[in-house]
Amino acid sequence: MYDRHLPRRSRDNNRGIRVELAVDRQRTGVQPPRVDARALPLHLDVQLFSSGLGAGITRPPGCHVAAQQLINTPRLLPAWQPNWGPVKSIGVSFPECPVAESPTTDSFGSNLDGAFDVPEPGPQASPHAKSLSRGRARNKTTRISVPTDALSITDRLFYLLQPPIETLLSGQELVMPFEPFPFQYHGIAWLFSQGSALLADEMGLGKTMQAISALRLLMRAGQIRSVLLVCPKPLITNWQRELQMWAEEIPVVAIEGPSARRRMLWEMPNVPVKVANYELLVRDLEMIGEDDFPAFDLLILDEAQRIKNRESRTNQAAHSLKRHRSWALTGTPIENRPSEFVSLLEFLGAVPDHSVTDIRQLNRLANKYVLRRTKDRVLKDLPPRLDREELLELTPAQQTAYVTAEQEGIVRLDELGESITIQHVFELVLRLKQICNYDPLTGQSCKMDRLAAEIEEISDSGGKAILFSQWTKSLDWMNQKLQHFRPLIYHGAVPSSRRDAVLERFRRDPDCPLLLMSYGVGAVGLNLQFAGYVFLYDRWWNPAVEDQAINRAHRIGQQNPVLVTKFICRNTIEERIDKVLQQKRELFQAVLGDSEMSNASLSLDAQDIFGLFELKAGHGDQLRSITPPSIENG
Repeated sequence: MYDRHLPRRSRDNNRGIRVELAVDRQRTGVQPPRVDARALPLHLDVQLFSSGLGAGITRPPGCHVAAQQLINTPRLLPAWQPNWGPVKSIGVSFPECPVAESPTTDSFGSNLDGAFDVPEPGPQASPHAKSLSRGRARNKTTRISVPTDALSITDRLFYLLQPPIETLLSGQELVMPFEPFPFQYHGIAWLFSQGSALLADEMGLGKTMQAISALRLLMRAGQIRSVLLVCPKPLITNWQRELQMWAEEIPVVAIEGPSARRRMLWEMPNVPVKVANYELLVRDLEMIGEDDFPAFDLLILDEAQRIKNRESRTNQAAHSLKRHRSWALTGTPIENRPSEFVSLLEFLGAVPDHSVTDIRQLNRLANKYVLRRTKDRVLKDLPPRLDREELLELTPAQQTAYVTAEQEGIVRLDELGESITIQHVFELVLRLKQICNYDPLTGQSCKMDRLAAEIEEISDSGGKAILFSQWTKSLDWMNQKLQHFRPLIYHGAVPSSRRDAVLERFRRDPDCPLLLMSYGVGAVGLNLQFAGYVFLYDRWWNPAVEDQAINRAHRIGQQNPVLVTKFICRNTIEERIDKVLQQKRELFQAVLGDSEMSNASLSLDAQDIFGLFELKAGHGDQLRSITPPSIENG
């Protein structure tokens, strides 16, 4: 018989092994054959067949036979087949063939030495086992591990075998999971008709679904085939979820992972929608900015205020991308200065190089390129938002620490004289705001005393509350103080892979009434309309970010009024900051709302910041920026 384990071509064309077992058999009627194991003659006949490629093998083989005495176990009942005993395997090995070593063999395998070593057989091992051991030692090979940045074969096949988008969309009825509001239909139609557009609806009005529905219609009309959607990293999963809901027939891929994997994903031809975060966009700009890389039919920037700084790498990366259509989505096109709005208009191609600064010109451009609706105008049935300011008195320990820090800080600012900068002022502002949250020495806090009483009442009524602070250290401190309420934390130190689980538990667990969030990661892109209470433990520097935070709860789907509580300590920096926030609201309305406001009402400059301590602003570099430093991890 031929060895079944050899390939068919090897058996037929190259070489084979034929093993014959000759056994004396005696048959009596229908009885099974009886074999005397002690007198069993065994004849081994090995024949080599050499042809084709195997003709070059001229080395004589060595045969190793492992023999075992066969003992026939008696059966009580006749067997249906001959009672053959087990036969040991027979190994055939050829002498080692000399092979020229590759010059890179040693260097390549140096890191894997010993990974595939075969243990040496013991002294009692059979000749066959020893032969196999020697053969493995001579022919030891190194397995090449798959690179960690390689795309799995499953992913490759999934994306490569995607049919053209026309095939996916042909013959399908346009179905939406929910009936959009009339103003959302208007937004979808407006985006569909715009090559350059800024959708600036107030937070909670559904900018995401309007953009998805519009690009879906454009694909069905054959006007676009490739879309790049750029958003903050925490919002990627939210966009994937919304795309699955509102355009489930369109393939989507999130660009992530090591460089080689990202390049493969960027170049996938039949995946029309690619989602990336802003940091990755900057990192991969050389990759997707190559001359032979095709232009995107549509580029969408979510939370487009990320490109407000004209000098930032993020802004420059977004501007340099090749595209045919440009959409920007943000509820806060202006946070501090009109120049931020101009940066968005430059991205849309509406103005060249910061050439527009007059408020009236900006207002005319806004009418052409910007669509903005507010909840009070389009959602008459949305439950009201109730705002209240809780004016609190510092505890004795806080008062002492605050007065000391303020006096020492002002003396230092005076000593700086002409060299004083906005950064110096902000350092003092942040220090005083931290003391308003709690005294770092004693832990006393007028805000915590009031908050604990509020959460007690909310918990007893079965409600849900969200608290925002700008410091993760303050959030961690509050988490310890409020442990009996089992609060959940959501800030920059929480891994992205765990954030969705935190929000889901807050949604479903009735024993978790409080979610502690930072403005940095909790103010954008989250849907928390099941919460009826929002606390601003400390104030952010501009009202737009505060409104974004509040509108995580006050949005479409909210069934109850939302109570917003802002903690403000009397006779402190917080009262002075509140006045600056009101001025910024006027700035926002002047550009996008009330066109009758004059330029004089926009005198928001460094004088306002220095005026917090009755200081006079300097000139030149000292006036360059009035944006507070990032304090997410402070």
